[in-house]
Amino acid sequence: MTAVLITGANRGIGLELARQYAANKADVIGCCRAPETAEALKELVSSSGGRVQIMRLDVAEEASIASLKDMLGDQPIDIIINNAGIVGPENQSADGIDAEGWMITLRVNALAPILIALALRDNLKHGSEKKLVAISSGLGSTSTTTSSGLAPIRYAYCASKAALNNGMHALSRDWATDGILVGILAPGYVRTDMGGAAAASHPSSISPEESASALIRRIAELTPATTGTFQNHRGETIAW
Repeated sequence: MTAVLITGANRGIGLELARQYAANKADVIGCCRAPETAEALKELVSSSGGRVQIMRLDVAEEASIASLKDMLGDQPIDIIINNAGIVGPENQSADGIDAEGWMITLRVNALAPILIALALRDNLKHGSEKKLVAISSGLGSTSTTTSSGLAPIRYAYCASKAALNNGMHALSRDWATDGILVGILAPGYVRTDMGGAAAASHPSSISPEESASALIRRIAELTPATTGTFQNHRGETIAW
């Protein structure tokens, strides 16, 4: 039985990943900051026949990550999906930077996935698939980041995703001897709360259902030949 742990599972892509993995008979651990208010995730727990459970996790707090590890113990995990993320502060452009907001964005989007991976390394090693996945963004590509014309470039967000990519690429190299495969995946321009009004109206945007389905296929296809590469939801390589 495949065991999948997903952060930020209370809404958007994370919730849809939880739904689809559970529908495919996987055991899902859905992590979020406030399980008591995660109504959609709680409904999934109720309808999943025991396949889905919720665990509290605030990715920005090291104590919360340690608590998650304590709750899991030595439980094998086949796939960890670091999905939780934030857009960052309103002020993050060429006209001004919210410095504290920038650091919070880096902590949540870039540092937390590394800390979670370190905390749960042994759980992954005990799993059968041993896949560590980061949900990144095409905006993390330094060579291709441009304004969409619909919104200004978010400096802190782009920097945090580039840092995430770099850290995960390093883990793919250093943990290869453990048999751990690392996926760095951009989910597409998804119609979620994070994507906002621009994604809702953009002709190339996709639904959370479409994105999650494609991401699950990419994760299933992950091999030693593709570990540590930066790909979009269609499996196309993205320039760093």
